[in-house]
Amino acid sequence: MSGPAKKRAKLRCVLKLLTDSYGPPMPMRRRQVVDVLIGTILSQNTNGANSSEAFRDLKHRFATWDHAADAPVGEIRRCIHSGGLSRIKAPRIRKILRDIRAARGEVSLEHLRDVPPPTAYQYLIGFDGVGPKTALCVMLFALGMEVFPVDTHVGRITRRLGLLPQGAGAQKAHEHLTPLIPPEARYPMHLLLIAHGRAVCRAQNPLCRRCVLLRLCPHARRGPGGCDPSSKRNRNAVHKG
Repeated sequence: MSGPAKKRAKLRCVLKLLTDSYGPPMPMRRRQVVDVLIGTILSQNTNGANSSEAFRDLKHRFATWDHAADAPVGEIRRCIHSGGLSRIKAPRIRKILRDIRAARGEVSLEHLRDVPPPTAYQYLIGFDGVGPKTALCVMLFALGMEVFPVDTHVGRITRRLGLLPQGAGAQKAHEHLTPLIPPEARYPMHLLLIAHGRAVCRAQNPLCRRCVLLRLCPHARRGPGGCDPSSKRNRNAVHKG
């Protein structure tokens, strides 16, 4: 079996183990594209709870995105303070909203539903502060396109599993992993890896003995705080979940 074929098989096993452990993710619900874009920008370099609070406060304060586009940066900054990096994100968000309105005549990106994925991707990364991960998250969660964003959790776990080369940047990570995952599996794989990264495969002190992926993970033998999956004790831990 070739290298890519082995990785595909390993990823199929990862998906099954994580689905058995966490259950299948909830189906995607339709959301406005601009909502997802702004929410994803707010999620950059912070945790989910803080970014969700910032997004709720922003939506509560401004009745429409047009109102936010016309607001002083300081007012936006106060709304999103709980999300962190508000001095950077506030002017970035306002500029994006204004750029969309200038180009489209309204603050809407619903037209992206009718374009092919490469076109949507190039359009989104044209905004200041929107990189590969943010663009792909919008494409996946707002547009329902079968892409595979690689965030910090996804990157960390796939590196530890030997599926992603060490040192691969964001763009390289997306390019390397996406063709290894069937299109229909990309949405659940992304969400399940994030759930596992938050709960078990943490950046510091990963809970290897609780990990359902332990048998697949070379990092567990050699990483700090890792455990040896070849030991009888840890094989039992795998089966106990």
